[in-house]
Amino acid sequence: MSVRATVRALPTLMKVGFAEAVAYRAEMLVWILATTMPVIMMALWTAVAREAPVGRFGEPQFVTYFLVTFIVRQMTGAYAAWEINYEVRQGTLALRLLRPIHPLWHYALNNLAAMPLRLLIAVPVALLLLGVMGRHAVTTDPFLWLLFAVSLFGGWLITYLINALLGVLSFFMESSLKAVNVYFALYMVMSGYLIPVELFPRWLRTASDWLPFRYQIGYPVELATGVYGHGAALEMLARQAGFVALFWAATAVFWRQGLKRFAAYGG
Repeated sequence: MSVRATVRALPTLMKVGFAEAVAYRAEMLVWILATTMPVIMMALWTAVAREAPVGRFGEPQFVTYFLVTFIVRQMTGAYAAWEINYEVRQGTLALRLLRPIHPLWHYALNNLAAMPLRLLIAVPVALLLLGVMGRHAVTTDPFLWLLFAVSLFGGWLITYLINALLGVLSFFMESSLKAVNVYFALYMVMSGYLIPVELFPRWLRTASDWLPFRYQIGYPVELATGVYGHGAALEMLARQAGFVALFWAATAVFWRQGLKRFAAYGG
């Protein structure tokens, strides 16, 4: 599998992935609607803040936080765990292994190709609401916005690599979806998706600094809302890069070991 073959195949793989997303647009719409939890949490927390601020969060801050969270969720989402788990169990991964493109590249591009459709549907609404209701609570620092763009890619990489790693576990167990459910529960709570990490108890906030979940959603959102100075923002970016490297290495190792055990369930 040469790098040249992979690069040459990228446009085609992206087109195929986008075509699949369009073909399953109803399913994609359901997926988008299933990620509207930040909008629900926004309504709950703004009702609380109407009585009194929670930390630094008043109504405008909660509106901004959860609308940015919704946007970041759309831009960092991945679902490779379900794809890999299904293909291992059905045995169809064997056919993919015969192709000149590494399967993990295919899953990554397939996930990325669906993103424009998600953004086209979801982000304009969120940006409109953000512009009307929460524009005063986002940062105006160009450097933080630059880091925000970088952190979005880092957040997506962590999400995809964790998904890939969980999918690869299906080489070692009949189904890795139970592990996916455990991961998703931790992700929902610890990433800042349901509650800003700033509002965690001190010990839990400290723990979140050394877990990957915050760097998938919470860190990009905190950059957009101006929580960090430049030094702290760069330190968090370095930690995010560390988690990318860690999960990249773990996925590669488990993939190689898993292929040695691979047997097609579907015959």
